Amino acid sequence: MSEFSLQELAEIIADRAQSDDKNSYTRKLLDKGVEKCAKKFGEEAVELAIAAVARDPAAIRSEAADVLYHLLVLLQAGGVSLAAVIDELAGRTGRSGLDEKASRPPD
Repeated sequence: MSEFSLQELAEIIADRAQSDDKNSYTRKLLDKGVEKCAKKFGEEAVELAIAAVARDPAAIRSEAADVLYHLLVLLQAGGVSLAAVIDELAGRTGRSGLDEKASRPPD
Protein backbone atom coordinates (compact mmCIF):
# COMPACT_ATOMS: atom_id res chain seq x y z
CA MET A 1 0.00 0.00 0.00
CA SER A 2 1.25 3.46 -0.88
CA GLU A 3 2.23 6.03 1.71
CA PHE A 4 1.01 8.85 -0.54
CA SER A 5 -1.27 11.23 1.35
CA LEU A 6 -3.96 13.74 0.49
CA GLN A 7 -1.75 16.39 2.08
CA GLU A 8 1.02 15.52 -0.36
CA LEU A 9 -1.43 15.76 -3.26
CA ALA A 10 -2.68 19.12 -1.94
CA GLU A 11 0.92 20.35 -1.85
CA ILE A 12 1.53 19.20 -5.43
CA ILE A 13 -1.62 21.03 -6.53
CA ALA A 14 -0.50 24.17 -4.67
CA ASP A 15 2.90 23.97 -6.38
CA ARG A 16 1.29 23.59 -9.78
CA ALA A 17 -1.01 26.52 -9.03
CA GLN A 18 2.14 28.66 -8.89
CA SER A 19 3.72 27.01 -11.94
CA ASP A 20 3.86 28.45 -15.42
CA ASP A 21 3.95 24.94 -16.93
CA LYS A 22 1.70 25.06 -19.99
CA ASN A 23 1.43 21.24 -19.93
CA SER A 24 0.00 21.09 -16.40
CA TYR A 25 -3.62 19.92 -16.33
CA THR A 26 -3.93 21.32 -12.81
CA ARG A 27 -2.69 24.73 -13.92
CA LYS A 28 -5.11 24.72 -16.87
CA LEU A 29 -8.06 23.91 -14.58
CA LEU A 30 -7.12 26.61 -12.12
CA ASP A 31 -6.66 29.14 -14.92
CA LYS A 32 -10.31 28.55 -15.90
CA GLY A 33 -11.49 29.67 -12.47
CA VAL A 34 -13.42 28.31 -9.55
CA GLU A 35 -16.58 27.82 -11.63
CA LYS A 36 -14.86 25.36 -13.99
CA CYS A 37 -13.19 23.61 -11.07
CA ALA A 38 -16.56 23.26 -9.32
CA LYS A 39 -18.20 21.93 -12.49
CA LYS A 40 -15.46 19.35 -12.97
CA PHE A 41 -15.71 18.27 -9.32
CA GLY A 42 -19.47 17.82 -9.72
CA GLU A 43 -19.05 15.76 -12.88
CA GLU A 44 -16.57 13.47 -11.13
CA ALA A 45 -18.85 13.10 -8.09
CA VAL A 46 -21.72 12.01 -10.34
CA GLU A 47 -19.45 9.51 -12.09
CA LEU A 48 -18.46 8.09 -8.69
CA ALA A 49 -22.10 7.76 -7.67
CA ILE A 50 -22.89 5.94 -10.92
CA ALA A 51 -19.95 3.57 -10.40
CA ALA A 52 -21.13 2.88 -6.83
CA VAL A 53 -24.67 2.11 -7.96
CA ALA A 54 -23.23 -0.22 -10.60
CA ARG A 55 -21.20 -1.92 -7.84
CA ASP A 56 -18.06 -1.73 -9.97
CA PRO A 57 -15.08 -1.72 -7.57
CA ALA A 58 -12.50 -0.77 -10.21
CA ALA A 59 -14.62 2.13 -11.43
CA ILE A 60 -15.37 3.21 -7.84
CA ARG A 61 -11.64 3.27 -7.07
CA SER A 62 -10.84 5.24 -10.21
CA GLU A 63 -13.69 7.72 -9.85
CA ALA A 64 -12.99 8.20 -6.13
CA ALA A 65 -9.41 9.14 -7.02
CA ASP A 66 -10.77 11.65 -9.54
CA VAL A 67 -13.16 13.08 -6.92
CA LEU A 68 -10.37 13.51 -4.36
CA TYR A 69 -8.08 15.18 -6.90
CA HIS A 70 -10.79 17.53 -8.17
CA LEU A 71 -11.89 18.31 -4.59
CA LEU A 72 -8.35 19.44 -3.79
CA VAL A 73 -8.19 21.49 -6.99
CA LEU A 74 -11.51 23.11 -6.06
CA LEU A 75 -10.25 23.87 -2.56
CA GLN A 76 -7.14 25.47 -4.10
CA ALA A 77 -9.30 27.53 -6.46
CA GLY A 78 -11.50 28.60 -3.57
CA GLY A 79 -8.59 29.55 -1.34
CA VAL A 80 -9.34 26.92 1.30
CA SER A 81 -6.62 24.63 2.60
CA LEU A 82 -6.99 20.92 3.21
CA ALA A 83 -5.84 21.64 6.79
CA ALA A 84 -8.83 23.96 7.25
CA VAL A 85 -11.19 21.22 6.07
CA ILE A 86 -9.54 18.70 8.40
CA ASP A 87 -9.91 21.17 11.27
CA GLU A 88 -13.60 21.56 10.40
CA LEU A 89 -14.05 17.80 10.47
CA ALA A 90 -12.15 17.50 13.75
CA GLY A 91 -14.49 20.05 15.30
CA ARG A 92 -17.42 17.85 14.39
CA THR A 93 -16.16 14.70 16.08
CA GLY A 94 -17.31 13.75 19.53
CA ARG A 95 -20.91 14.71 18.90
CA SER A 96 -23.77 13.16 17.06
CA GLY A 97 -23.87 13.97 13.37
CA LEU A 98 -27.55 14.77 13.76
CA ASP A 99 -26.81 17.17 16.65
CA GLU A 100 -24.03 18.81 14.65
CA LYS A 101 -26.27 19.24 11.62
CA ALA A 102 -29.09 20.66 13.76
CA SER A 103 -26.70 23.28 15.17
CA ARG A 104 -25.99 24.75 11.74
CA PRO A 105 -27.86 27.86 10.62
CA PRO A 106 -30.73 27.15 8.20
CA ASP A 107 -29.95 27.39 4.48
